[in-house]
Amino acid sequence: MSDLSINSNNAAISAAGMHVNTASPSVLQRTPLYDLHLELGARMVAFAGYSMPVQYPMGVMGEHLHTRTKAGLFDVSHMGQLSLSGEHAARSFETLVPADVMDLPVGKQRYGLLLNDQGGIVDDLMFVNRGSDLFVIVNGACKDGDIAHIQAHIGATCTVQPMPDHALLALQGPMAVDVLTALDPSVANLVFMTGSAAVLGGIACYLTRSGYTGEDGFEISVPGEHALALAKLILSDERVAPIGLGARNSLRLEAGLCLYGNDITTTTTPVEANLNWAMQQVRRTGGARAGGFLGSAVVLAQLDGTAPITRKRVGLIATERVPVRDHTVLQDTQGGVVGEVTSGLLSPSVNKAIAIGYVGVAHAVIGTQVNAVVRGKLVAMTVSPMPFTPNNYHRG
Repeated sequence: MSDLSINSNNAAISAAGMHVNTASPSVLQRTPLYDLHLELGARMVAFAGYSMPVQYPMGVMGEHLHTRTKAGLFDVSHMGQLSLSGEHAARSFETLVPADVMDLPVGKQRYGLLLNDQGGIVDDLMFVNRGSDLFVIVNGACKDGDIAHIQAHIGATCTVQPMPDHALLALQGPMAVDVLTALDPSVANLVFMTGSAAVLGGIACYLTRSGYTGEDGFEISVPGEHALALAKLILSDERVAPIGLGARNSLRLEAGLCLYGNDITTTTTPVEANLNWAMQQVRRTGGARAGGFLGSAVVLAQLDGTAPITRKRVGLIATERVPVRDHTVLQDTQGGVVGEVTSGLLSPSVNKAIAIGYVGVAHAVIGTQVNAVVRGKLVAMTVSPMPFTPNNYHRG
């Protein structure tokens, strides 16, 4: 889950495939690491109502490659954290997401999709069973609406507690585990999509071994008043560099992961988005707890094939190094419009122009060629598997 879509004409930001909004800096919120970002020379932009670092002096390319080879620290404190608790919390949450929540073991994490009545995706999120509660992380640009949505639908059957006093850091990359186990050896016991409490440099945190880069790594929930000390401690390790939103976006696109607001929206269903894997069998037709979530009639009909879909999310690789941005029209080889790019950039790791987009089902076949219309020129693209670069999750 990644909400990185921001609006700007800046060339460096554009190179990362991002858009930056232009809200007045005077009304922007600040994370607990704001002063540290300035100290580190970050270029700050308005994003999701916050002043956030888009890049540091290393630059987007350098930050991207550093994360792929060593370890990068991201401030993602703009994202929403909340706790769902009470005897019926898991059952209640299942009425909002098409995921298996009730059978999720303690310490396990899962990706989920918050849906509306039409089966459209309100947001994508992560949740983990902490035993005493469900810990949920939602996208920053959506968090106020998400919390209101969740409160309105299940607030009467469980306790919905936002956690605005907590910061969120992400340490990503192949050396991330070594950095954190030096601070708390128990961190090494975690595998991909699991979580536990930890103490890093005397600071109590909750960690999940997950992230949005395709690399091994961790997301760290920490009380806001301790976030600065923890960030400085992690950055004191020479293997770690601060990473901005620009590289976060290019990393997640290489990993084939969706960007909310671009690749998935309220008008996109999970089946159209090719996210069937996020809907476990127990919630599907014939499962023990089939349906029962918002939009289930639409989603299950699409899954069952009784309501065929007309488009599907796919990966695309261009035959030449021409960046193909979001909203670029896709045509078939006869010139007919067959879809649109939703995210795209020049990949630092793959060294090719890559993109995610939607095409008609007939063209959503690996190996199919389509043409992107870039400033009046046709750029050939091939429907390709995702991720674009191999994921390096630690599964044990």
